[in-house]
Amino acid sequence: MLGNLSDLDLRLIRVFLGVVDAGGITPAQTALNVGQSTISTQLSSLETRLGYRLCERGRAGFALTPKGERFVELSRSLLAAVGEFTEQARHMDKQLVGNLRIGLIGHTPLSQNARISEAIAHFRKRNEAVRFDIQVRPPGELEEDLINGAVEIAVGYFWHRVPTLNYTSLFIEKQIAYCGRGHPLFEQAGETTFEEVAPHEWAWRSYPIPEAQIYANEIHITAQADNMEAVAMLILSGYHLGFLPIHFAEPYVKQGLLKPLNPKLFHYEVPFFVVTRQKRFLSDIVRAFLEDLQDAHGEES
Repeated sequence: MLGNLSDLDLRLIRVFLGVVDAGGITPAQTALNVGQSTISTQLSSLETRLGYRLCERGRAGFALTPKGERFVELSRSLLAAVGEFTEQARHMDKQLVGNLRIGLIGHTPLSQNARISEAIAHFRKRNEAVRFDIQVRPPGELEEDLINGAVEIAVGYFWHRVPTLNYTSLFIEKQIAYCGRGHPLFEQAGETTFEEVAPHEWAWRSYPIPEAQIYANEIHITAQADNMEAVAMLILSGYHLGFLPIHFAEPYVKQGLLKPLNPKLFHYEVPFFVVTRQKRFLSDIVRAFLEDLQDAHGEES
């Protein structure tokens, strides 16, 4: 069994994970830049050190043993901890050291993305050595990621409130209703009335939008989608009407593919939030970035 870990043990563990990720010894040769016989010898050495078999390999193919499956999880945790330790030790002179994982929903207005970029630029001027990890996820997944610690900060539209999370208003996005070229209302779009849209079919979001509920109760919805690209596709078909953010629809409008029905009648505003865990759980890194993000938006915390 392994006693004290050595550099050799870490190298053997990395080889083992390389084989697992590649799906076998043969495909791992290219990724590891090592011959098949060498890889086999290294796996055998690791198993000897551990005292149990990690995987079956041979003509039947590559397969992890039950202990091997558990060892994969332990190995990934170990290497992540070693990497974090190395990063922290290398930057002991820095005030902020570690990782910052940020979750965003897709297709945020360009002006708002610019402000997030501005916040990153301000943050980089601090006495820091922080690795950024930015992910794009649906709103529901972002809240789950915040709760389980997969991200520390999320920016987006969230239609419900999780009691264990903190929601701070960041900006407002305006959405208006559009019709596509080929739709019967396309030529008269711009000043369309409620009576004129009443007979027509709509595309809607598959998740709740409280701000738009006033329209949802009055229109005929025959299609739904969980993202803006799909809603836009339905509207562009010329068959469905639907709401889109102004910034998202603008390129299609310029190409003559979409027209607003009547911005004065068919519109609603969606609040965007920056979401974190409760303030008492926030790290110094998260607190610092939130300050820079709020400064970029010109808002108080």
